[in-house]
Amino acid sequence: MTTTFPTYESIGVRPLINCKGTYTIISGSLMLPEVRAAMAEASTQYVDLEELMAAAGQRISEVMQCEWGLITNGCAAALCAVTAGIVAGMDREKVRQLPDTTGMKNEVIVQPTHRFVYDHAIRMVGVKMVEVETLAELEAAISERTAMMAIFGDAGDRGTISVPEMTKVAKAHGIPTFADAAAERPDVPNRYLGEGVDVVAYSGGKCLRGPQSAGLVLGRKDILQAAFANMAPHHSIGRPMKVGKEEIMGMLAAVEMWVKRDHEAEWKEWERRLATIGDALSGTPTLETWIKEPERSNVTPILMMEWDAETLKLTPEDVRRQLSEGEPRIEMFAEEKGVSVMPYMMEPGDASVVAHRIADIFDGATAP
Repeated sequence: MTTTFPTYESIGVRPLINCKGTYTIISGSLMLPEVRAAMAEASTQYVDLEELMAAAGQRISEVMQCEWGLITNGCAAALCAVTAGIVAGMDREKVRQLPDTTGMKNEVIVQPTHRFVYDHAIRMVGVKMVEVETLAELEAAISERTAMMAIFGDAGDRGTISVPEMTKVAKAHGIPTFADAAAERPDVPNRYLGEGVDVVAYSGGKCLRGPQSAGLVLGRKDILQAAFANMAPHHSIGRPMKVGKEEIMGMLAAVEMWVKRDHEAEWKEWERRLATIGDALSGTPTLETWIKEPERSNVTPILMMEWDAETLKLTPEDVRRQLSEGEPRIEMFAEEKGVSVMPYMMEPGDASVVAHRIADIFDGATAP
């Protein structure tokens, strides 16, 4: 069939079967049909973005059972916008002044175990990261320069200070807390808000299956409205981080669908896909398989496969490379002794394709 628009193949780009998870480098997740429909409809009319963001924030608060909601153009953009909103507020002069934080609170307290590459989006506002490892150090670090405390969701169970302990100290001093939970589930009621966090951010293009270029932020209305003042369409540090009417309505559709989706049925389908792959490979010499339970992010069962590389004459990297270079292209992680399959972002029919491809690779290695 002839199309009137470019496709990936027409410009030499190879689509892939995603057995890794919701990683941005391989384009996150696929949007739900309802999200695509909402974005298409939104593209047919003009609206006032101030009015649209306010209405979307109100609706998100109702669906997600929180004080307010904000849509950004990604979770990293949320880190920047919320930090800017806390530092500069809605003062137009201060908003324009960033990232020069002269005369403003400009320190963010964080545990070393919560530092990660994305905190660049916090630092770009012009703040200094102050690391603490104990409650005593946390108390001592608080000063008139402290703007907020940052929490990395995946690291919530690591370090010496728990999330509830951090939020308790923060509230006692009137300091906002902000959690990045990009690839986690935005369950209702919200885990982080329940632990006392003021604001929590999620990626729109991961488990929510909304627009890849959108993010969802939940929490205090005053902070989120100040964050919006530091975002596009306003002339601010966040002006380059534009979220359009299509992303706003697509993200809203994803939020609406989150509370309607049958998450138990989704989990059973993921288990079925992994069983399909595991069963197809059950006769492979030395191959051992088991299911690894997820942590906070990319919440799905994971099929782990290990084998004796000397017997099969295949290293984990050999299998990963052949899957990536073959047709169709399949991407999965090579582990220390094997490979792993995450069914989170696989589509119907992918499991059989993946099973046959891996079986062919193993059969080719063991053939006389």
